[in-house]
Amino acid sequence: MERDARIFVAGSERFVGAALVRRLAAAGHEKIVGFGDEMPDLRDAVEMDEFFATEKPDYVFLLGGLSGGIVRNQREPASLMLDNLRIETAVLPAAQRHGAKKLVYLAAACIYPRECEQPMRPSQLGASPVEPTSEAYAMAKWAGLVLCRAFAQEHGARFVTAIPANPFGPGDDTRSEDAHVVGALLRRMHDAKLAGDAEVVVWGTGRARRDFLFVDDLADALVFVMERYEDAAAPINVSGGSDVSIGEVAERIQKVVGYPGRLVFDASRPDGAPRKTLDGAALAALGWRPRTTLDDALTATYRDFLAQEALRA
Repeated sequence: MERDARIFVAGSERFVGAALVRRLAAAGHEKIVGFGDEMPDLRDAVEMDEFFATEKPDYVFLLGGLSGGIVRNQREPASLMLDNLRIETAVLPAAQRHGAKKLVYLAAACIYPRECEQPMRPSQLGASPVEPTSEAYAMAKWAGLVLCRAFAQEHGARFVTAIPANPFGPGDDTRSEDAHVVGALLRRMHDAKLAGDAEVVVWGTGRARRDFLFVDDLADALVFVMERYEDAAAPINVSGGSDVSIGEVAERIQKVVGYPGRLVFDASRPDGAPRKTLDGAALAALGWRPRTTLDDALTATYRDFLAQEALRA
């Protein structure tokens, strides 16, 4: 991307978008449009058309809409699906219509089949049903991927798709039951430590395995994909390089937080997919690999959490 290019991060208010804005700013990009008070409504097709006509962004990162952990996916499947579909059908046509040079769409690992050979490769997409607990959200993210392909096929648009591992890091939601696993466990153990609680309950058996990706590494990968990847027909994975159980992640968070109590795994709660790890070979072959170890990423996340808690006090 040219240093003076106009860049639109669609979804900059969420933690992945905020990390991406930091990464772009650090690289010297000053023309980041639609940020802060100037943020348009991504769900409004008319407003998005006007925004693209006026701001004329050269490069677009489409990071999507609402998301959440298992609790939110089970409670609000229609809301999650509609929010993401509205954003995709508002932003993608506007980007094509007004001549954006390139767009990177951020999908989600839940679009892979529940029973999928590991590590997961894009060639396996659509081979069998997705995990039922996140089906509605997954179908919306899948639709975004297919729509990017369709714009590339019909209009020659340079719309490429990245599929990330489970992102976490500074700025992620920790304050509600809708939080993803790392944020939820970090909050729960921190509060239990302060309250002197003897135990913390972890949903599921703890045996489900995940690939976790530090948000700063994801931001770096998205810039890399924008600059180096061109195959609109084939999405590319962004792996964090980890393959760890939820139980192991919980124990690592316990160590980082310094919580002295006991972890209790509630097997009556759903695990979600038994295993989700991404094959990151394609991106590695182009020259990108994650830089941050899981332990260092968890430590940085908790450090930011403590800083935010101090500001709220």
